[in-house]
Amino acid sequence: MGQGLWRVARNQQLQHQGYSGQGYLTREHGRRIATNSVSNTSHRKQAQGGIDIYHLLKTRKSKEQEGFINLEMLPPELSFTILSYLNATDLCLASCVWQDLANDELLWQGLCKSTWGHCSIYNKNPPLGFSFRKLYMQLDEGSLTFNANPDEGVNYFMSKGILDDSPKEIAKFIFCTRTLNWKKLRIYLDERRDVLDDLVTLHNFRNQFLPNALREFFRHIHAPEERGEYLETLITKFSHRFCACNPDLMRELGLSPDAVYVLCYSLILLSIDLTSPHVKNKMSKREFIRNTRRAAQNISEDFVGHLYDNIYLIGHVAA
Repeated sequence: MGQGLWRVARNQQLQHQGYSGQGYLTREHGRRIATNSVSNTSHRKQAQGGIDIYHLLKTRKSKEQEGFINLEMLPPELSFTILSYLNATDLCLASCVWQDLANDELLWQGLCKSTWGHCSIYNKNPPLGFSFRKLYMQLDEGSLTFNANPDEGVNYFMSKGILDDSPKEIAKFIFCTRTLNWKKLRIYLDERRDVLDDLVTLHNFRNQFLPNALREFFRHIHAPEERGEYLETLITKFSHRFCACNPDLMRELGLSPDAVYVLCYSLILLSIDLTSPHVKNKMSKREFIRNTRRAAQNISEDFVGHLYDNIYLIGHVAA
């Protein structure tokens, strides 16, 4: 009797909690269905993943079979545009694959003129058997020779008909070329003052502020490391050229080539003073104005102050 009552109470408790036999079977069946569903989903994902990997491998294999893009199959203007971004070394390598395209004269002409902006041969009728690829090799060889021995380099250019034996032509070549060693170039210009004169006249300093014009000048014609006769010659030639390019400004400010010469020297000394780590007590703006106006009394205080600000903010004029 006691056990019967306990079983009735226990069954009522299980029914109340939802763990009856039928409920338990229903829940167990649902759990199995959910497990099978997850398993099937996992299998489908693995199968789908296998398809994706296969597709990727197949695509990669097809691309490997295709290889590089054949420039000969593209429109000529597009092929030449792509090859125009290559330097001489890469263009030579490209000629091993696309010989007709990479040996095109327009491509090599662009390489020549972008590196050596002026050559006497550019303005002549090309000789028999002329090619810009061959000219590029000769210009490169001549530049290397110049950087070892400037006189031999110039003689090489003349022997190949690249340059005429004229100071003006040599000056134009130097002005439009950036591959020449500046130390060797400085030695050559110190010896060839006739070339230096023509090189100075190629500069146009019109409407330029004096320190900026001096920076541009020393960017093409590097200043010597020490003071001397050559530096004085450079500043003298620059002063006359600057005045010739700005006659109205010179009259307005009352400046002469001698006054510009003094200002240039003052700017160089100020540049050294402000940029050198060995100078602890830097020159003040007031001191620069006072010292400069002692040497050139006709210069206005405001103009000299602007010169100081330019060097203080931008830096050395001959760096």
